[in-house]
Amino acid sequence: MRIINYKEAISFLLPRHYSGRKPSITYAFGYYENEKLKAVCTFGKPASNSLCIGVCGKEYSSNVYELNRLCVDGEIEIQLSSFVAWCLRQLKKYNLILVSYADKQMYHNGYIYQATNWIYTGSTKSRTDKYVEGGKHSRHYDNSKQNGLRKFRSSKHRYIYFACDKKHKIKFKNTLNYKVKDYPKEENKNYVLGQYIEPIILKDGKKWEEKKEIETPTLFNN
Repeated sequence: MRIINYKEAISFLLPRHYSGRKPSITYAFGYYENEKLKAVCTFGKPASNSLCIGVCGKEYSSNVYELNRLCVDGEIEIQLSSFVAWCLRQLKKYNLILVSYADKQMYHNGYIYQATNWIYTGSTKSRTDKYVEGGKHSRHYDNSKQNGLRKFRSSKHRYIYFACDKKHKIKFKNTLNYKVKDYPKEENKNYVLGQYIEPIILKDGKKWEEKKEIETPTLFNN
């Protein structure tokens, strides 16, 4: 296990992760077996400033980062949670408030987060968002090129983790704006190997496109 750079992380993630989109990456870590990269975990600044403020208030919004990718290629020799736990230990010196999501539409419940002692704070509401072609985030939406399409955003389980020293952990916990809840316990599933799952896109309230295939098999489960 070691720190990896942006290029290494993206080269591993793009052909494997179901989102098919480049995330914002500030910290990236890789797990190797026989010098072959087998798993990647990345953290970056969330696109939404309101999310950063909403977790523990404006005072600590700059501390908020997201675990935005966790991807493993095939079977590995250790528990994936052990790799994640190692990554979290590397981040404690930065005094971060981490947020991550488990997509209900992908049948994920966040068992990796539960195994590494994240705080469960309920789930987000499903909604629609502006659709940008090419897999880009809605923040890149150009009103002058409005296409009338909206992307369905499924409900997601939300987890919080304080990667910090004891002093900051007390401060962060005392300002957490979400209610702590019991972990969800439902059946977990992997998405189909070799399939890029495209969120449902709506045009005039009607389904337009659901998914497309990719060539590289992958396995993702959190």
